[in-house]
Amino acid sequence: MEKRAALYTGKAKSVYSTDDPDLLVLVFRDDTSAFDGKKRQQLERKGRVNNRFNAFVMEKLAAAGVPTHFERLLDAHESLVKRLQMLPLECVVRNYAAGSLCRRYGVEEGLRLSPPTFEFFLKSDPLGDPMVNEYHIRSLGWAEPWQVERMKELSFRVNDILAPLFQAAGMLLVDYKLEFGLFNGELLLGDEISPDGCRVWDERTREKLDKDRFRQDLGAVVESYEQIGSRLGVAFD
Repeated sequence: MEKRAALYTGKAKSVYSTDDPDLLVLVFRDDTSAFDGKKRQQLERKGRVNNRFNAFVMEKLAAAGVPTHFERLLDAHESLVKRLQMLPLECVVRNYAAGSLCRRYGVEEGLRLSPPTFEFFLKSDPLGDPMVNEYHIRSLGWAEPWQVERMKELSFRVNDILAPLFQAAGMLLVDYKLEFGLFNGELLLGDEISPDGCRVWDERTREKLDKDRFRQDLGAVVESYEQIGSRLGVAFD
């Protein structure tokens, strides 16, 4: 497998083509951003931590029957993934109230949501990733009805797998974001799952261990990411 041209550079990852048209190299950088890129910083070790963390979670999900784009780790910062035709949507599952949910509805942070909630957001930095509903998605052609249903099904399936995994390690999976794409007509989980895209709290103390540490200037961001991973059993080099 030969890594070739850069195809895309996002806020924290870059994507490269390979000599196989069906495969890409996903590069996890040390860049960190929040608030639609308004706050940025380089955090040492962050790229390699998220790369290893994502590989661990993707392998757990694949073993439980969730179809993903992840193929294998290549090195400390790089992973090999299938080339997906990404849908322009983010799927958010919330087990506890936090972040924008609290701001929108005036509910107390930490409120347990029973059942968990699900939300769609349009992927658009210029628009601030607005929340959308299934009527918007269908009318504006962002996804087909079967894709909408499959995204919801897989998002909750991920919750059924990961929430107990985190709880067994003394942590709460508060919420998380997923992205999906098509590969040969099949809908697969894409992008990444790391503390950049999910909220994780210590179950006993409710200490925030995720990217909110960066958003709220709490410090020890990468160290907290490593703590989450170590408690789950991720082997960091």
